[in-house]
Amino acid sequence: MTVAVIGAGPAGLMAAEVLAQGGAQVTVYDAMPSAGRKFLMAGRGGLNLTHSEPLPDFLARYREAVLRLKAAVEAFPPNALRAWSDVLGQPTFVGSSGRVFPKAFKASPLLRAWLRRLDAAGVAFALRHRWVGWDARGGLLFETQDGQRTVNADATVLALGGASWPRLGSDGAWADILAAKGIAVTPIKPANSGFTVAWSNIFRDRFEGQPLKGVDLTIGSHTMRGEAIVTRSGIEGGAIYALSAELREAVLANGTAMLSVALRPDVAGDELVARLSAPKGKQSFSNFLRKAAQLSPVGIGLLQEAAVASGRSLAALPPAELAELINAVPIKVSGVAPIARAISSAGGIRFDELDAHFMLRRLPGVFAAGEMLDWEAPTGGYLLQASFATGVAAGKGVLNWLNSQDG
Repeated sequence: MTVAVIGAGPAGLMAAEVLAQGGAQVTVYDAMPSAGRKFLMAGRGGLNLTHSEPLPDFLARYREAVLRLKAAVEAFPPNALRAWSDVLGQPTFVGSSGRVFPKAFKASPLLRAWLRRLDAAGVAFALRHRWVGWDARGGLLFETQDGQRTVNADATVLALGGASWPRLGSDGAWADILAAKGIAVTPIKPANSGFTVAWSNIFRDRFEGQPLKGVDLTIGSHTMRGEAIVTRSGIEGGAIYALSAELREAVLANGTAMLSVALRPDVAGDELVARLSAPKGKQSFSNFLRKAAQLSPVGIGLLQEAAVASGRSLAALPPAELAELINAVPIKVSGVAPIARAISSAGGIRFDELDAHFMLRRLPGVFAAGEMLDWEAPTGGYLLQASFATGVAAGKGVLNWLNSQDG
């Protein structure tokens, strides 16, 4: 049984491991000079493998795709991923946020151990092989440094990733290849991304890179507590990423989106009004806000931005209106940051194109896994978990299909 796995990220490598354990002769193909480049990037700030929250809550993070991913994640849940990492000599721990990390806190030791195990299992690697489709006889076509190469395999696993961070190998070029075969692909869009905001020059120059901590961010009926970072062109950060799907869809539908920021979400309105009704004395208005409402300089700057945009003077607002503004500062989001800088992507192969074993119905013997499928999830370990789990599911699906062909 010869199987070609195209893509040396988490989904592809996990499929290769399952296949090798099942007795298949596996070659992993990748366009880059080395395996797991985006995986290594994901670990630069600490490799967040998965999350420790109860599985029902965990599964809900996959939003509309939950029913499509449920069986795969339940078959290879967070505890199984932690056990797998432990066997590779990389034990994990649960952080204060519930996120799960290797104790080494890096991706490189885990990847090195994983590649050693794959090598010992007989998995071969063909790097600098860019997949460009199939030939007339169904052979896999690759562009290499030595020209075009054709590979024949009994089965194929496509694990080419989405389209974020294309310089690391996942550029989404596969979408056109599959569409030409009649396979429905939901357009790929940025996920867990930043957004553009037309800050004033004064605000941008003074507060670029400054965090808004412990704020509540709201769009429509969706609210997220966390941190946001002011960038030169807009806003990003954990709480923004968690709302990126709602913000993105609003921007795509309407051209803009309104984001509301509560700077002091834990302070009741009446209490805030009372604090802001105190005498200001000789202190500047900014100092008064800093002391009375415990606002950071960037928070005060954000209030000034909102007041200027509405044509009002912040200092002239009555305490009740000022208190209301502090916990509902409007930010007009004007665009989505480029997908090349997004943490992940949304869209991909529609699940209707796949059977229960992740095989493409129109292309028997061709399976797909990972981020190239039509799902998205917030940061926090959910992205990697689903990539690993669908890789396992696709690998098992290949083995079942090959065995059925033999029968």
